[in-house]
Amino acid sequence: MFRNGKSIAGLAILGFFVLIAIFADVLAPFSPTQIDNSARLQPPSAAHWLGTTHIGEDVLSQVIHGTRGVIVVGFLAALIATVIAITVGVIAGYLSGWKSEALSALTNVFLVIPGLPLIIIVASMFEDPPLVLIAAVLGITGWAWGARVLRAQTMSLRNRDFVQAARANGEPLRRIITVEMLPNLMALIAASFVGTVTAAILGLTTLSYIGVIPVTTYNWGTILNWASAQGAFGQNQWWWYLPPGLCIAAIGVALSLINFGIDEYVNPRLRSAGERARAMKKKGLNVNDAVTAVRTDDAAAVAAEPASSIENAK
Repeated sequence: MFRNGKSIAGLAILGFFVLIAIFADVLAPFSPTQIDNSARLQPPSAAHWLGTTHIGEDVLSQVIHGTRGVIVVGFLAALIATVIAITVGVIAGYLSGWKSEALSALTNVFLVIPGLPLIIIVASMFEDPPLVLIAAVLGITGWAWGARVLRAQTMSLRNRDFVQAARANGEPLRRIITVEMLPNLMALIAASFVGTVTAAILGLTTLSYIGVIPVTTYNWGTILNWASAQGAFGQNQWWWYLPPGLCIAAIGVALSLINFGIDEYVNPRLRSAGERARAMKKKGLNVNDAVTAVRTDDAAAVAAEPASSIENAK
C-alpha cells in the first residue's frame, strides 16, 4: 500500500492539512477575528494573501484556523465510529443465534437513522455546541455501514482453520477476536475509518454552512456561510469562498486516494493489476495496450533463418 502512488499522494495531502491544523497559531499571519478597517473586501495582496472579508478580516488566517476544527471533528468522529463498528460488527459476525441477530438488528436500526437532522436537534439544545459533541453525534450515527462490512467478513473468517484451532485449544473469545481475527480485518477497518473521516468532514462543513453550528466556531463551512450571507457569490468575490471550497475538495481527494490504495491492498485482483501496471511502466511498455507483443531471443533467431533451413530441419 505504501508503495502505491495514490496512497502516497493522499497521505501527503492529508499530512499537509494535519500540520496546518497543529501549527495554526504559528502559520496564521493574523488572528481570524482581527479587523483591518483600511482593507475591506480587498482582493489578494501582499498584506493579505487571500484577501479580506467585508469587515477586513484576513481570509487566509480564517482558513488556517478553520483547518483545526475540520481535522479534529473528522478524526474524532471516525475514531468513535470505528470503535463501535469493530465492537458490534466483529462480535455479531463471530457469535451465532439470537445474539448475532440482535446486534444485526441494532445495526440496521442505525442505518436508517438520519444523521444530519439528529445533529440539528442536538445542536439546537446548546447555545454554543462544542466540536466534541458534534463529533460524538457524527460518530454514533456513522458506524453502521462499517459494522455490516466487518460482520460479513468476520462470518467468513470464523470457519477458517486457524480460528477453529484456537477455539479447540480453549482460547477465550477476547483472544480469538483480538489476535486471530483483527489482524485479518485491519485493511477493512482502515477503509472504514477513512470513509468515516470523509463523511464527518462533509457533515461538519454542511452544518456550518447552513448555520446550525455557531459562526463564531471557525471552520471551512462557517467561512462559506459568512461569504454566502454577505453576497460574495453574487458579487464574484472569489477570494472569500474559493479557498475554503478548494480545501474541502483537496482533503476529499486525499481521503479518496488513500481509500483507493487500501482497496488495491485488500482486493487481490486490483493489487495484482497495479503491480503488473507498475512493472510494465518500468519496462517502458504502454499500460493501456490491450495486447502486448512479446518477442524472445529464440523467436527472433528462428525468424532470421532462411525458409530453406527451416524446411530442411523439418
